[in-house]
Amino acid sequence: MRSGNISKVNLGVAPNQKESITLTSRTIFASVSKEALSAPWNSGSQGSINVTSSSRSRSGLNVTVARASRVSLVPGSSGGLSLHSSARAPNSTLSPSSCMTLILGSESLSMDSSFLVSDTSTLTMSSQQDYSEDNSIRTMPLEENLGKWDSLQGVTAFRSPPEGTSEDGKVNVPEDRDEDNKTALMEGRIEGNPAVLLPMALEVENTIAFQENQDLMETKGEKETTMKMMMLPLTGSVFPTQRQIQEEPVDSLLSPVRRQAMEILAQLSHTKPALSVRERVELVNTCVRSVFSLPSVRAMQEKDEAKAEVIQTLYHQTLDSLQKLLNALFIEDPTPAGLKSILEPLGPWMNSGKAHERARAVNSNISVLNHTLVTLPFSMSSGFPALGLLLGRLLLRIGDPDEEIGREALDGITILYTILDLQKRTKDKEDTNKKELYEINKHFLGPYNPVSPCQNILRVIAEFGDFLGPQQVKDLLLAALEGLKDISEAQGKDSGEMMQLASEVTLSSVLEWYRHRALEVIPEIMQGIYMQLSHIQEPRAREVALLPISFLASSFMTEVVVALFMCPLPLDSNGAEMWRQLILRKPSCDVRDLLDLLLTTLKEKPITKKGRASIVPLAAASGLCELLSVNSCVGRVRRIYPQLLLALLIQVHYHIGLSLPSRVAPRKDAKDDTQLPAILPVCWMVKVVKTLLLKMGCSYESTFLEEQGGWELMGQAENHYRGVALLARAMVHYSCQELCRILYLLIPLLERGDEKHKVTATAFFVELFHMEQVRRIPEEYSLGRMVEGLSHRNPVMKVLSIRGLVILARRSEKMAKVHALLPTMVKCLKNMDGELVVEAVRDLKTIFKGQGKKLTDSSVYVEMLQILLPHFSDARKEVRVSCISVYGKVVQKLRIPCTEALEEQLTSTLLPLLLIMQEGNAKVSQKCEKTLFRCACFMKWELPKRAYSQKPWENHLQTVTKICQYLVNSHRDSVFTFLSQSLEFAKNSRASLRKSSVIFIGSLVPCMKNIMTEERLNEVKAKESYLSKWPFSSSNPALEILRHDPEASVCIYAAQAQDHIMASCWRNSWPLPHGDSWVCDPSSSHRWSSSCENLPTSHQRRSWIMQALGSWKMSLKQ
Repeated sequence: MRSGNISKVNLGVAPNQKESITLTSRTIFASVSKEALSAPWNSGSQGSINVTSSSRSRSGLNVTVARASRVSLVPGSSGGLSLHSSARAPNSTLSPSSCMTLILGSESLSMDSSFLVSDTSTLTMSSQQDYSEDNSIRTMPLEENLGKWDSLQGVTAFRSPPEGTSEDGKVNVPEDRDEDNKTALMEGRIEGNPAVLLPMALEVENTIAFQENQDLMETKGEKETTMKMMMLPLTGSVFPTQRQIQEEPVDSLLSPVRRQAMEILAQLSHTKPALSVRERVELVNTCVRSVFSLPSVRAMQEKDEAKAEVIQTLYHQTLDSLQKLLNALFIEDPTPAGLKSILEPLGPWMNSGKAHERARAVNSNISVLNHTLVTLPFSMSSGFPALGLLLGRLLLRIGDPDEEIGREALDGITILYTILDLQKRTKDKEDTNKKELYEINKHFLGPYNPVSPCQNILRVIAEFGDFLGPQQVKDLLLAALEGLKDISEAQGKDSGEMMQLASEVTLSSVLEWYRHRALEVIPEIMQGIYMQLSHIQEPRAREVALLPISFLASSFMTEVVVALFMCPLPLDSNGAEMWRQLILRKPSCDVRDLLDLLLTTLKEKPITKKGRASIVPLAAASGLCELLSVNSCVGRVRRIYPQLLLALLIQVHYHIGLSLPSRVAPRKDAKDDTQLPAILPVCWMVKVVKTLLLKMGCSYESTFLEEQGGWELMGQAENHYRGVALLARAMVHYSCQELCRILYLLIPLLERGDEKHKVTATAFFVELFHMEQVRRIPEEYSLGRMVEGLSHRNPVMKVLSIRGLVILARRSEKMAKVHALLPTMVKCLKNMDGELVVEAVRDLKTIFKGQGKKLTDSSVYVEMLQILLPHFSDARKEVRVSCISVYGKVVQKLRIPCTEALEEQLTSTLLPLLLIMQEGNAKVSQKCEKTLFRCACFMKWELPKRAYSQKPWENHLQTVTKICQYLVNSHRDSVFTFLSQSLEFAKNSRASLRKSSVIFIGSLVPCMKNIMTEERLNEVKAKESYLSKWPFSSSNPALEILRHDPEASVCIYAAQAQDHIMASCWRNSWPLPHGDSWVCDPSSSHRWSSSCENLPTSHQRRSWIMQALGSWKMSLKQ
């Protein structure tokens, strides 16, 4: 750029109050230098510079303003650029009070234009409609430079020229430059939209910073890094700068970018709107991590010895910039919340394993505290934020192996105490000198003792008592736990021991003096201990960390236990150790009271008042399981062993199928793909029962249940009472010493609680009837309770009552009374599940055997047979086998003469036994054969010999015909009963029974020709239509429906049976197959003939089989 392009304007010698200077042609730079403001100004004098461009290109406009108290930028409506200057009050030449106004034309601005301001107190920007939507004015009061105004600091702007511009970027460097003089630039408060000013501010700041460090940065690469940062187009928010800090390397410090960015952020902290608390915390975290993570200065210097001095200087500047940023952020929001957002990110670094990181954190904390002290008074109505955490971390640093860190930590505590003291005095309206008060407190808290820093810790804790409330005590304890985290090998053993000692002294003294203040925050303390234990592995450190549990439990046992209920389940090693700590260390809580509290909790239902599942009983059981692992506790448990055992058994019943709210929190050290252990509440409760038995010396009983599968039965809804009964039976068998206590305890329990409670108690109680001590129990509590149970609505209670009566019947004095109850016991089995019936009948057999003589009254047997018969077709094979077998044994007990009711009952059993024998199961068929034989012997039936055969009927149709002929001839009155039964079996879910029933129907109906009158036939058809209602249809006859059965063999034999019936009965009385137009001749023979030559083709046997197969294939396709 030629010299003609530079214009210097002396505003001080303006002859008039208003003077205007216009720069035209290709002028792109205007400078108002020191001489222009050297003369005193009148209060009304003004000056202006108008810059216009005669050429079409509007790029490259650069303006520098120096030594002005006020500068205004106003976009003009013309195409030019104007700069106005005025002074509103006379001043000395060293500190002029001038006002510069720069009017920017709408076409004068471009991407490579710049506007640089130095030594200026206020910058005002106004925008018109073309440039701002709100047409507002932005004002920046710029802090006056505290240095001398001896010379003008040169400023250089770097901009990339836009495409299509022929002008090159120009640089103006004044000849005289004082290195010690720094330009006060962009310091103060920016009001308005920061997006308008930030690009300019960053450019100016980065430019000045580049010149200040130009001598330090000698390499070309370092200059390029700074150039790139200055040219970065930012959006006007702090986040781009924050990202720049994040991108800086944390293993070296050779660039001023980190420092410059923090200085810019400190300046931007005055913008409105202010950062939110979350944004401020993120910003502080980013800056602190970037600076604190740097290696020590010595390490960085050793890595690059050639730049040792540069690194030393740059490090101190960077640390100073961080502290200024923290102080600026506090000024932005001088409230407890604002202070907390700054101090919180610093806390974890105070416990770092590296000494230089701890030193940086302590220094930064002290800097913020010192700034807070200087800034007082500020609003702190809610108390000093996170006082306990800050105090605890500083206390730990007093015991730091590095004496310098310990000394500074004590100084920080002194400042903190002074702040709190000032707040207290402010409330009392006392005027106090801050410096004098600080010196008094420093003397009061005592000098730093490097030999025994624990003395300083004790003194500080004692003196801070007036400022420690419940939350502060909690935070102080948790902060002390932070010092117990695992020490790295680099720190050394001595360092770890010193930290443990400081933590132990802090914890012990706080708990000793202020534990009564922690009552309301005990749950939070327990949660904090649990979380910290995951990071503490050294045994001695874990003992120290668990101290608060025993201390607090000695005074507030209930509150501590309730808090431990909230530990995640299932208990891990940390939770288990916290439970054991209740009784392992002194001072400890009373074990007797602790067990009574757990027992009371175990008696509660795992359901809240709002109907939700509660985890408290399960947590209490888990805690009891851990206490049982302490040998000193086992003797105390024996005192309430019966109550605990019964309470746990009832809790097992409550927890079956119970879904509890999850209390398993992810560990901080757990990997993302780590699967947390799942917990099944009922299984965990059964485990506690097993543990209790083993600890009480019942190992034989536990082994017995293991072998018999009793533990699995206990956790199943339908078999829980069986598992409990098995346990009681085992305890009786092995003569458990506690049975008498359990027996007397159960008597009142039978009347309490809900149905689950009563079922569990009754299941255990009835098994104790084997004991001799039962004789001492009043009859109303034994026999009377069992009689009441027979009328209970729960079938399980009925079965248990029957078992209890059967056991009591073994005693001679109770036998007659129990035998008198036999009809009642049998009647209560009606409409009961087959498995329960089998169980009850198995017990009743002992009564029948004990009678010696057969009953003269057969009504009881008849009722028993009526109850057993419906279960012949039960879906469970075991139930079928048992019921059929017992049925035969009952028949053996019968005496002649046979009553009509008994005969009718046994006759109704004949066909079911014949059909079930064809089931195909060898065991079931064998029982059917034996029972059928006993019935035939008692009733003197002369069944065909092959009726007892288990061979399949489909291969022996002649046998079926003989059986049917016998039934028609010998049991003519029961034939229609047989037909009805066969139709019922045709609806059975097992295909083998459906096949047997259709074969039987196909053979029975032709045999009924002599008794099948038209009236009877219509009755059968009606009954058939009624009985054939099942899923396939509600109106078609059974055989027609069975022709579409999913089982192919059933389809075939159904078609064959229908063929037999139509060939032998009145053809016009039976429904013809769909689409058959043939009408039978009444004069034709109705007798069945094996030859089908005279039948129409559609009614021949082969056509029926083929049609049935076709129907079956179609049903499969559907």
